[in-house]
Amino acid sequence: MTKRLLPNINRRDFLGGVALTSAAGAMMSPMELFAQQQGASSEYYPPKLTGMRGSHAGSFEVSHAVSLERTDWDIPKDQTDDIYDMVVVGGGISGLSAAFLYQQKMAGARILILDNHDDFGGHAKRNEFDIDGKKVIGYGGSQTMQDPGHYSQEAKKLLKDISIETERFYDYFKMGHYNKWEMGGALYFQKPDFGEGKLIKNPYGGLYDLFGDDKSTFGRKERTEKIREFPISKKAQDALIKLMFDPIDPFQGLPAQEKIKRLRSITYIEYLEKYYDMPKEGSDTFRDNAKGLWGVGWDALSAMQAAVMYEVGMGVFEDLVEILEGPDTSEPYIFHFPDGNAGVARSLVRKLIPEAVPGNTMEDLVLSKVDYSLLDQEGSDNRIRLNSTAVNVRHSIDQSHVDVSYVRNNTVYRVRAKHVIMACYNSIIPFICPEVPEKQVEAINYATKVPLVYTNIALRNWRAFAEKKCNRIRLPKEKLHHSYVLDFPVSMGDYTFSENPDQPILVHATCVPTVPDEGYTAIEQAKMGRMNLYQTSFDDFERSIVGHFEGMFRGTGFDAQRDIAGITVNRWPHGYAYEYNDYSDDPEYGPDKGPHIAGRAQIGRISIANSDASAYAYVNGAIDAAVRAVDEQVKL
Repeated sequence: MTKRLLPNINRRDFLGGVALTSAAGAMMSPMELFAQQQGASSEYYPPKLTGMRGSHAGSFEVSHAVSLERTDWDIPKDQTDDIYDMVVVGGGISGLSAAFLYQQKMAGARILILDNHDDFGGHAKRNEFDIDGKKVIGYGGSQTMQDPGHYSQEAKKLLKDISIETERFYDYFKMGHYNKWEMGGALYFQKPDFGEGKLIKNPYGGLYDLFGDDKSTFGRKERTEKIREFPISKKAQDALIKLMFDPIDPFQGLPAQEKIKRLRSITYIEYLEKYYDMPKEGSDTFRDNAKGLWGVGWDALSAMQAAVMYEVGMGVFEDLVEILEGPDTSEPYIFHFPDGNAGVARSLVRKLIPEAVPGNTMEDLVLSKVDYSLLDQEGSDNRIRLNSTAVNVRHSIDQSHVDVSYVRNNTVYRVRAKHVIMACYNSIIPFICPEVPEKQVEAINYATKVPLVYTNIALRNWRAFAEKKCNRIRLPKEKLHHSYVLDFPVSMGDYTFSENPDQPILVHATCVPTVPDEGYTAIEQAKMGRMNLYQTSFDDFERSIVGHFEGMFRGTGFDAQRDIAGITVNRWPHGYAYEYNDYSDDPEYGPDKGPHIAGRAQIGRISIANSDASAYAYVNGAIDAAVRAVDEQVKL
């Protein structure tokens, strides 16, 4: 028997070694899993589950059987429940928003939301930990409401209607919190990749600084000294120093549009090789910087995009960025509940089923405990049915209704509704909705979900981070978790953030699986990364985390066995909605133009709402898709 790496952590990896298709019948049901994890008499409460979460075992097997094995379930003759006014397939932010918006327009409507997971929210998942008696809350997916001042009027109204006042986050979010300990960014070079293990203050400055408290914005002398500490050749160091302090415009004298065209035709890595003679070991130090945003590194993103993101040496193209993007009107990255956008999902559920989520303010929402037993009550106008995977969605013979068949605990059920909104993953729709026209299927299949992992590591204290003076660490070339960040400093109501290094905290780790430097496009890398992710076990992630922490914090007294209180790996093989990039996609494509427009076309009493249908992996993309889909159905 293999000895546990962290025996104090009750690890629950139900995916490792389990077939990814029709193994559902051989597996325990979600309720049986809960019984095993929490005790048969314990209440159903998914946020407290640790180990492997996200797209957990029991949530994907039925869908994989449909899409990979073409399994066909017989449509039940008997109908479950009375006819609904609307059935929503998918209980993420888009699906919950669709139900809420439809209820606003059609008061008293009977709505059923089906979701294949054991919790609502889609990627907006809540993770809870009890660390030595202190409740610590984190996010397992959708992170923040970014630039809410730029949302559509409909999205702004929805947030207001569910009692979310975004301006309050200026009080909740403790800007500069980590300044007290002079903390900033760092790079951790690992021995297998760079010949030696080194934790070095990040000389690239305030790039990707989420908290507005970067303390590494130091001068040329110290930046140069830090680059000289990199375990790479002097030639690579020289190229990085030139890029940082003496950037060039190789297209000087050309018209702006020609510059943009040329920068879009070449990856940032290729640009550096061509115009700076940059050795690969030099560009490797920041190749993966964009993975957390784009789902792919600079080997598959354009030099123009590098300029848009103010990457090293690209400030010389600031005028081009303004042509494409307009003036920078971005807001601080602070609009974050302690559980991320699970706060938005919980706010929606509170409005749909008030008795299930006690309270009525943003502040009391944070610690409010959802009563899952009240989500699917007979007689309720709004019902949320979890652990239920849709397998067939089609109009009745007379076209007056839509029948939705779904699998729950290995049994097929059928419900009927006047309207259906598909708020699930876009790519599964052609497999479960046979009425989607062939051209629309082609449009849907253009894109793919971007895989990612958001892991929460519960620490009993963060003294090691404070001693090393870093609150976020990037790991160049790392295949699993390539960044570790101390959690957002947000206190709301009676929930208080970790006030000093002696208190418990969550470390948020990100893994975006890619296949870099081999010429693959973003879509190709996403598909290969997804398959790699399915083969990665909880043990693999845990071993990697412990190895990283022991290496990064060598000499600080950090003890993984003692200091790590828990780990929740939120694995999302179907993660971000795909966003077009100007290197491998048509540069004209974007949220308002592209194959996704044809892919989301209404099919009679069936409309499509999800962030995929907006080609925009953000909260407002999900909400705007719901607005459109509801409007389509209300007009019938």
